[in-house]
Amino acid sequence: MNQLHIVIGAGPVGWTVAEQLAAQGNSVRILTRSGSGPEHPSIERRRVDIETDDLAAEFTGAAAIYLCTHVAYEDKAWRAQLPMMERRVLDAAAGTVVVFPESLYSYGRVDGPICEDSPRTATHRKLGVRTELLAARGAHATPTVSVAASDFYGPRVLTAHMGDRAVPNILAHKTIRVIANADVPHSFTYIPDFAAAMIVAAAHEELWNTVLHAPTAGAVTQREMIGILSGAAGVPAPKVGTIPAWVIQAFGLVPGPMKEMCDVLYQFQYPYELDSSRSEAVLGIAPTPLQEGAAATLAWWKDRELTPAL
Repeated sequence: MNQLHIVIGAGPVGWTVAEQLAAQGNSVRILTRSGSGPEHPSIERRRVDIETDDLAAEFTGAAAIYLCTHVAYEDKAWRAQLPMMERRVLDAAAGTVVVFPESLYSYGRVDGPICEDSPRTATHRKLGVRTELLAARGAHATPTVSVAASDFYGPRVLTAHMGDRAVPNILAHKTIRVIANADVPHSFTYIPDFAAAMIVAAAHEELWNTVLHAPTAGAVTQREMIGILSGAAGVPAPKVGTIPAWVIQAFGLVPGPMKEMCDVLYQFQYPYELDSSRSEAVLGIAPTPLQEGAAATLAWWKDRELTPAL
């Protein structure tokens, strides 16, 4: 059945959600400040600023709303903007389910696999912001679903540990330096699996007002993931070095990107494993094998390199 779905944001998550919804025969309205988004007959792109514009009219008739926009990766910006942005969307949704892509930050450091029932009580800086946002969603009258993922990779994923920090160097046969420790297990979520989970969760009312985990393949080390991507590229794996934790901590004493990285440094110093088995069962979605996801990722990157800039 053709339904109207609202997607807010055209980053890698919003773009992928919009494409999948359209491919399923739905009508999609994608809202961004710039009017960007996928070109598809079933996708309408509108210029809308969710921080200032009237949203109620944009949401009229929608079966679901997917809030996939974000702000600068810094504690100050998150605290200043995200609570207000989410509240405006939830207020305007007026009972229509709102689906959120979520990180694992609210769990903080967990010894062992991170499960859906692991405590979400982190308080430090950006981690605490995520905890507060989840609490605000739970307290709002509008139904919500939060789908949490680990670091993701896949087509359209640029600014990521296994995006532009790795793939261009793989293709150029250059050394890659990863964060903290190249040889501890770390989960990577394939972004089409993330988008698919959000769409299924929106369609099933019994899953509303829950926190789910995006289907995610078994954890591998950063070195192993680079090897998998290299295999998909058909090239030898490059040399892998590290940026030691103490270096990041030293530069993190002053405001800037390194300070923001310090908030999540534990994710790369210690095993960081997402257990999505319970969510996979209720969603009916299995994670894409890493080798298959890597092949699609490298195909997208190679096509991007061959496509002339407009």
